[in-house]
Amino acid sequence: MALQLERKRPPRLVLPRPRPKRDRHARTRVAFLRYSYYDIVFKFFVEQVLDADYLPLPEPTKRTVELGSRNSSDSVCAPFKHILGDYLEALELGADVLVQFAGPCRLGYYGELQESILRDLGYEFEMLNFATVTGKPLTDYIEVCKKKVNPNLSVPHGVRGMLAAFKMIECLDEAQDFYLAHAGFEAERGSFASTLASYHADMRAAASDRDIADAHKRGMEALRELPVRMPARPLRVGVVGEYFTAADPHSNLGLERKLLDMGVGVHRMLNMTNRNLRYHEKNLRASIADYVRYDMGPTSSMTIAAALKYAQEGFDGIVHLKSSGCTPEVDCIPVLQQVSRDTGVPILYLSYDSQTSDTGLDTRLEAFYDMLAMKKERAR
Repeated sequence: MALQLERKRPPRLVLPRPRPKRDRHARTRVAFLRYSYYDIVFKFFVEQVLDADYLPLPEPTKRTVELGSRNSSDSVCAPFKHILGDYLEALELGADVLVQFAGPCRLGYYGELQESILRDLGYEFEMLNFATVTGKPLTDYIEVCKKKVNPNLSVPHGVRGMLAAFKMIECLDEAQDFYLAHAGFEAERGSFASTLASYHADMRAAASDRDIADAHKRGMEALRELPVRMPARPLRVGVVGEYFTAADPHSNLGLERKLLDMGVGVHRMLNMTNRNLRYHEKNLRASIADYVRYDMGPTSSMTIAAALKYAQEGFDGIVHLKSSGCTPEVDCIPVLQQVSRDTGVPILYLSYDSQTSDTGLDTRLEAFYDMLAMKKERAR
């Protein structure tokens, strides 16, 4: 007779508790997950599109990851644990609605599972999961927002707000690209980070498409005026990889900042503009036809296309980032290895989980930098 073993769940770091009663006339409090500097867009979306109150989350701590890890399966990827920890902290702060936007991989299916876990913990909330309307017209997005958040939301108003939010994404990504390319060579230490922070604060205060355009113009002018000490042959590194880990500094332990501090120019093709707003799979596939003949999944085409582009443009090295167990990015590695052999450009492969430490990352990055610097010196 088969024996059924009871699965013991580890003790949770949170106590199940229902949402406290609120004044029925109070505005809805909406929280997103933490994802790089895009919290600026999330705030604009909540306030200007949903006409609700945005609930900002504080900087994540070790407890954030512990919360997510303790209430997740060990085998699930690190982004799942990070996001679940974000949601738990948002609910502790009084969020009424949690938002999950669709990711290009299993991340797009995680909203339902995370909602189930949170409800098992005893929380009461609404889940606004955009995975249910992925690929549909903007009007469908607004309709689901009306259902979950604000029944009085005007569809024309919502569409205009969404278009302004898309413009904000493009502006933020343009500023980030400039920052990554130049901050490693700044003449005054900290000047680029300070100016970018001021730019973000200006964008965070934007309430219309005109505000966005004005803030972006001022910010880019300020960034371009900063003095730099650009070497004749600067070291340049391209960053490629998985959608969440490669773009979110909390998830990759500030890898780009570490490279900039070493005096390296950095570029990352993967951002919301290129992956969500202007994504052209056919064009990417055409550019990597010598290496890939079929769709390998979520961000694989962009990962390989970006790596090949960096190699062809004379970048000194490439860093590939992924969460542990990310199947599409694991499948990319043999292709990237072939790109490296064909072009002679070194690639550093980094895999992250909830236990990855700063010390180990620093050691590998420093060794990679030393190797690139020596290789460039010998090529003179």
